[in-house]
Amino acid sequence: AMALLASVSDSETDSEALSDAELQEAFVRGDLKPGLNVELEAPKRRRNDVAGLGQCLAEFRRDLSWLERLDVTVGPAPELPGQQTPVQPGSVDPEDDFRREMTFYRQAQAAVLAVLPRLHQHHILTKRPQDYFAEMAKSDQQMQKIRQKLQTKQAAMAKSEKAKQLRALRKYGKKVQTEVLQKRQQEKSKMMTAIKKYQKGFSDRLDFLEGDDKALSRGQKEGAKAKQMKKGPSAKRRYKNQKFGFGGRKKGSKRNTKESYDDVPASGKLSKSKAKSTSRSALVGGFRFG
Repeated sequence: AMALLASVSDSETDSEALSDAELQEAFVRGDLKPGLNVELEAPKRRRNDVAGLGQCLAEFRRDLSWLERLDVTVGPAPELPGQQTPVQPGSVDPEDDFRREMTFYRQAQAAVLAVLPRLHQHHILTKRPQDYFAEMAKSDQQMQKIRQKLQTKQAAMAKSEKAKQLRALRKYGKKVQTEVLQKRQQEKSKMMTAIKKYQKGFSDRLDFLEGDDKALSRGQKEGAKAKQMKKGPSAKRRYKNQKFGFGGRKKGSKRNTKESYDDVPASGKLSKSKAKSTSRSALVGGFRFG
């Protein structure tokens, strides 16, 4: 196994040397062109120049008063009675999110308690007056654009809501219309059934003709019809009866009958007027007298 590993390492070394030799020959011939090979950059060295960092810090440090800096270094605020024992910042587990955030919160409390008296000593107000109006972060022009955008959005929402209500009303109207049509169809079917029963004599009441919830029986209807007949026909009916007759069968009404045939005199001669009317009726009836 050791001999096999040694032979493998020797072959790799020979191949690397061979490849280097080939590269040198290619360089001499001018076969190597720019861009075919990439030069590797040396790794950067990381330096911790403490002296240089201190010099930079001294350059931009300014000797300002505390009112300009407003910095304070405090520990966590003291615990209130009945709460847990205070936790030291160094003993807080960074993986415990609740403890870490609670430490930040209590440290902020301690900073407020330490800074407020110092601000009062320098006569600096810590509460906003009732009549204080802060300057807006955005200009009036920008706020006008925002107002127009809000108004446009509100109008679009109102239009959409109105369209939604119209669609709902239209749907409700179609529903009511369908219900009305169905009700009419049911009433019509019920009326037709009642009419058929009335015509066949199965019933003497027509409920659909009730005026003030009182049904008209067949006898009442016949009585009303008899009253109308007592008055006599109307003028229009009388005119039509005079012009066209009183109805009945018209076909063959002017044909010659046995009585009319026997009514002819024995001499066979008629008066001019009677002969004229007889010949006319004979022509209409289909018979001719000679």
